[in-house]
Amino acid sequence: MGEKCIQLLHFLVVLLVFYGNTTAVGVSSEAKIRCMDREKQALLQFKEDVVDHYGVLSSWGSEEDKRDCCKWRGIRCNNRTGHVTKIDLRTSSFNNGSQRLTGMINPSLLELRHLKYLNLGGNDFGGGNQIPVFIASFSRLQYLNLWSNSFHGPIPHQFGNLSNLRYLDLSFNLELDGGNIEWLSHLSLLRYLRLSDVNLSQATNWAETINSLPLLKNLQLPLCQLPNFVPPAHPFNSSLSLEVLNLFDNDLSSSIDSWLFNLSNSLVDVDLSFNQLKGLIPDSFGNMISLVNLDLSWNRKLDGGNIEWLSHLSLLRHLDLSGVNLSQATNWAKTIDCLPLLKNLQLPFCQLPNVVPPAHPFNSSLSLEVLHLSGNDLSSSIYSWLFNLSNTLVDVDLSSNQLKGLIPDSFGNMISLMNLDLSLNQLEGGIPKSFSNLTHLKTLSIRYNSLTEELPEFLEGNSLQVLNLEGNKLSGAIPESIGQCSSLIRLFLGNNSLNGTVTKSIGRLSKLEHLDISQNMFSGSISFICTSVGVQLRYLDLSNNQLSGRLPDCWDRFENLSAVNLANNNLSGKLPNSMGSNLQALQLRNNSFHGELPPSLKNCEKMILIDLGWNRFTGKIQEWIGMHLTSLVVLSLRSNKFHGGIPETICHLNQIQVLDFSQNDLLGELPKCFNNFSSLVKNDGIHLFFLKPLYFYEGNALLQWKGQEREYTKNLQQLKIIDLSSNKFCGKIPKQVATLVELVSLNLSRNNLTGQIIQEIGQLKMLESLDLSGNRLSSEIPISLALLTYLSVLDLSNNNLSGKIPLGTQLQGFNASVYSGNPHLCGLPLPNKCPGEEVVVKPHGKDTRSREEEEDRFITAWFYISMGLGFAVGFVVVFGTILFSSSLRHAYFQFLDRIHNLLYVTTALNITRLQRRLGR
Repeated sequence: MGEKCIQLLHFLVVLLVFYGNTTAVGVSSEAKIRCMDREKQALLQFKEDVVDHYGVLSSWGSEEDKRDCCKWRGIRCNNRTGHVTKIDLRTSSFNNGSQRLTGMINPSLLELRHLKYLNLGGNDFGGGNQIPVFIASFSRLQYLNLWSNSFHGPIPHQFGNLSNLRYLDLSFNLELDGGNIEWLSHLSLLRYLRLSDVNLSQATNWAETINSLPLLKNLQLPLCQLPNFVPPAHPFNSSLSLEVLNLFDNDLSSSIDSWLFNLSNSLVDVDLSFNQLKGLIPDSFGNMISLVNLDLSWNRKLDGGNIEWLSHLSLLRHLDLSGVNLSQATNWAKTIDCLPLLKNLQLPFCQLPNVVPPAHPFNSSLSLEVLHLSGNDLSSSIYSWLFNLSNTLVDVDLSSNQLKGLIPDSFGNMISLMNLDLSLNQLEGGIPKSFSNLTHLKTLSIRYNSLTEELPEFLEGNSLQVLNLEGNKLSGAIPESIGQCSSLIRLFLGNNSLNGTVTKSIGRLSKLEHLDISQNMFSGSISFICTSVGVQLRYLDLSNNQLSGRLPDCWDRFENLSAVNLANNNLSGKLPNSMGSNLQALQLRNNSFHGELPPSLKNCEKMILIDLGWNRFTGKIQEWIGMHLTSLVVLSLRSNKFHGGIPETICHLNQIQVLDFSQNDLLGELPKCFNNFSSLVKNDGIHLFFLKPLYFYEGNALLQWKGQEREYTKNLQQLKIIDLSSNKFCGKIPKQVATLVELVSLNLSRNNLTGQIIQEIGQLKMLESLDLSGNRLSSEIPISLALLTYLSVLDLSNNNLSGKIPLGTQLQGFNASVYSGNPHLCGLPLPNKCPGEEVVVKPHGKDTRSREEEEDRFITAWFYISMGLGFAVGFVVVFGTILFSSSLRHAYFQFLDRIHNLLYVTTALNITRLQRRLGR
């Protein structure tokens, strides 16, 4: 019996081994044929219509090692059936353009009948075409993402057939039209909906449609041009269980409140920023007890009242009320202290009242990490609240306030601090030694205060990446210890009183990208840049110092260098041949450079601004300027020794807005191709933003405007000027000048131009300054000149003009001197009458004239008496009221203070809007 059992056991073991091998062979065989052939062929057909420059789909193919499509990049299959269930070919971000796939979505994908997940986000499968309707045939689809694919036209209403869809993202297809979005109501399983930047202006019942999606958790509809919500006739209760609601930048009114507050209390994240909400913030926000993030920022007509409702939101971690009026929130700091979990507090430009220091010291339970209170005119009393917060603060912005006196040592106790901005205050003294405790500090900005001491030695050993101390009164030299800031990327020390030679220890700053030490009193050579500054340098501004000597010949080591400003120094010599490559802005104005321009500059094909004025450059204006530097917007060669004619290739500069060749020795006739200057012929909206892609650099140029030389920075992009004055040009003014209808200033003075002023001069409707003086122009002044309504500066003196000055208040309003030196010119405002003009003789005798003169004097006297009384009464009524009413006086001066910040706020708002648009 025992022997039989042993034999039976042996048989079972053999059987199991055989079965195991058979199963293994089966599994191996199944693994080889895991990918369905028809689905594989469908994917290969899809690939044929895709433009893949960077090999994203290189793993897709028919080769032996690529037979299993389930192993291809972006493809997933069901482990049991082998059917393709997932396609994920998304790109990671807006900036990853090099990996974008383009082309079209081939209908062959319909063969993938078990597809549940399709993500093509961040590519360009639209190409300006509509979303393919056949996508709506994927009946098993649960996830669909076509984010940023350049699709245009209407969203197919057939998408309502995707009844299994849980996730839908069609955002940032900027020409996509959502229509009335009623098809959404059929997607009852939808949990996530993102239609950012899709046009929903026709979706008048959008809120009702959203209410029909009972499982929806996350709703993202920013920048959608949503119509305002119309409250229903009867109260309603929504069955929605939304957790995330983003309606950023839709110009919605406060009528949205009636829909918002009827949602359940499940809301965790609400963003209603950049809308048109106004009036008091409803206390009902205090009922949203689940809120973690609340953003009502930049609703400029919204009034926060006393914000006591905030104290009920005990789970709140992020609060942004930027630009909301909180002038009545006298206890705002106390209310904020009631939010124990708050991490991020954004209250810039809120008109916050000053903090009243408590009678007794207190310790706040707040664990804030980010605190932004800029633009509130807060006094130094804020310190009493700030320094009682915990040591968790990482980012503090107190810029654009009224902080005065010394910088408190207590900042050194904020040991977690990474970013600190105290700019645009009235701080004095120096940087406290306690700042040496801030070992995690990465950004320190105390620009535009009144700091007077020398730069501190605290810099050694920290992790600073950005140091901005420009616009103070700092003195002394740059300390050697700055070389210890090995992480420094941007260094701004401009507009101070620093002196001495520039320390070579800057050379140890291998990561430095932006160096600005302009407007100081540094002396010596700039050879330090060759042995010192890191090769990562992008922006170099040494302008307005006392630097001298020749330029070093090492510029080719800076492959990333975009902007160089050495203007207003004592530099001399020739420009080195190594200067070139990727430069976009070159400013060498007001030095003593000489010689011809190096041909290496023609390699700067991205060049936008060149200002070489007030030097001693010689030679002809090179033809390669117009042939290679075709992106130029500003070209100033004024006050040098260039000779010869203007090459015809200059007319290839179709983006030029400022062309200044004045005060040289140029001769010949003016080019007849001015009409090629497209930016002056029509408004193309070209601006100088290229110069500061990170808002760190601002181009400038010294130009003659309305008879005076001025340096232009922020408004340089608005000027459109041609100045060819003080040369030896001859011949007639080309008729093509009349096509430059965007021109604001034209100066052809002090040349040898002859012939007539072109009759079409009146077409230059935008012209504000015209100087043709000191030529040999003849004949009559064109009648069309009187049509230039913006003209405020005119000089036609010292020519051979004749005839009558055309009638028109514009031309008669100028001083007679602008027409002087034209002996044959007549008519007002000149004293000499034109031939044929009759002098009207009044038939009154001497007595009558005397009586009229007496009446005139009487009327004139009463006129001045009345004017004086009116002024006095007006002054008393307006300024007397301000003088005797403290509330009005406070409001008046507060108004003046607000005007001061207007430009800053507008710029900050637009930058924030752009950043958030790109980031969502």
